[in-house]
Amino acid sequence: MPEDRRSRAPQPHPEQTGGTAAEPTSAEVGRRLTPFQAVNLQFDRAAELLGIPEDLRISLKTPYREVMVELPLRCSDGEIRTFSGYRVQHDNSRGPMKGGLRYHPEVDLDEVRALASLMTWKTAVMDLPYGGAKGGINCDPKTLSDGDVETLTRRFTSRIERFIGAHEDIPAPDVNTNAQVMAWIVDEFAKYHGHTPAVVTGKPVALGGSEGRESATGRGVLFATERAAADMDLPLEGARVAIQGFGNVGSWAAQFFHDAGARVVAVSDVHGAAFDGDGLDIPPLREEASKARRIPEGAGAETLTNDELLIMDVDILVPAALGNVLHLRNAPDVQARLIAEGANHPTTPDADEEFRRRGVTVIPDILANAGGVTVSYFEWVQNLQRFRWKAERVDEELRAMMDTAYDSVREMATRHETDLRTAAFALAIERVAEATHLRGVG
Repeated sequence: MPEDRRSRAPQPHPEQTGGTAAEPTSAEVGRRLTPFQAVNLQFDRAAELLGIPEDLRISLKTPYREVMVELPLRCSDGEIRTFSGYRVQHDNSRGPMKGGLRYHPEVDLDEVRALASLMTWKTAVMDLPYGGAKGGINCDPKTLSDGDVETLTRRFTSRIERFIGAHEDIPAPDVNTNAQVMAWIVDEFAKYHGHTPAVVTGKPVALGGSEGRESATGRGVLFATERAAADMDLPLEGARVAIQGFGNVGSWAAQFFHDAGARVVAVSDVHGAAFDGDGLDIPPLREEASKARRIPEGAGAETLTNDELLIMDVDILVPAALGNVLHLRNAPDVQARLIAEGANHPTTPDADEEFRRRGVTVIPDILANAGGVTVSYFEWVQNLQRFRWKAERVDEELRAMMDTAYDSVREMATRHETDLRTAAFALAIERVAEATHLRGVG
C-alpha cells in the first residue's frame, strides 16, 4: 500500500451543535454539517427529485417528540456521575415508532435526532408498519461495572416509560447495548405497565426474543450486497472484502461473507485492523474476539489502522462501526467498487458526492443494514401473537423482504436515473408522505 495512503488520518468528527437550521448545500459547507443536517441534505436531494413542496418537507423532517433526561448515578467506585439520556421520536404516520438505544460517550441530541430520522426512512424503505425513533445515553459502558450499567438502564427506563410501549415506541439494541440491556428494560417497564415483552425487541429468546435477531443486521448486509454485486457483474465468490467494525454487525457480516465464498481480507475494531491477503479464517477469529472483547493481536498476517482499512484495494468495503468514517479527505482514496453501509450514516454527503462522481456503488444504510429492524419487526409480531417462529422461517422471511426492498429501490433508481441512496430516500419519502396525507396532514 502506498505510504501516502497509510499516513492519511480521518477527518475529525464534525461539531454537533444541534438545532434545525437550514442545511447548506455546497460541498465545502457540507463538511461542517451536523449529523441531522447531513441526513436532511440527503432527504432534500430525494424530495427535490419527487417535487415535494417545501411545507410538506418541513413537516416530514421535523421530529414528533424529543425527550432528554438527566441520570445521576452513584457508581460502584463511590463517585456520583450524571449522564444525559435521550429519546427522539421522529414520525408515527405509518405505525408505532421503532429504533435502537446506544450507549456511547459521543451520544448527543443532534446525533440521536439524525438516527431517529434515518429510522423513519429505513422502516419505510422496508415497508414495515413503523415510524422512526432512536435513543441513547452519553456514557462509556466500558468504564462502568455491569451493576452500574444495569442501574443506569433501569433509571433511564423509569424516566421515559410513559413515552414508550408496544404500540407507541419500541426500543432495540444498538451500539454498546445488547439483549441483556433489553431484558432489564422489559423488567423495569413491567413495574409500571405489567409484563409487556413487545415493549422492546432484541431480547433474549427466553424472554420472548426472536431466533435470528442477533445475526439479522449482518445477514441483511450480505443479502443486499449479493443483489448489488450481481447487478454489477461482481462475483461474490472470491471477492476481496474489508469490514470496519467487528462488533455485532461486522462480525456476523464477516461470517456470512466467509460462508458465501468471499475472501474477508481485513477486519477491524477500535484497537486496529487485522489483514491477510489470502483471507482471514473468520470462524475462529470471531470466537477469539468474542472471548477477548477485541480482535486478538497477531490475528492476521499483518496489522493495519482503521484508516488504512478504508482505502485498501478490495472489491467490497463494509463500514460497520460508527458514523462519518468516509469523508472528503479519504473518499478519493477509497478503492472498493462496492460499499455496503453496515453502520448508520458512515458516509458524509461530501464523500457520497465523490462516490457518485467516480461511479462507486453505495448501498445506503437505510437499505443495507435494515435486516436488524426487519427481524425486530418479526419479533414484535411474535410477541403480539404469543407465537414463536423457527429460525428457518425468520431467515426466509428476511431474505424475501430484503429482496423486495432492493427491487423497489433499484426500480426507483432506474426510473429517476439516480443513485441507490437517493432512490431509497425517494421511495421512503413517497410512502411516508402518502401516509401523512391519508391521515389528514399535508
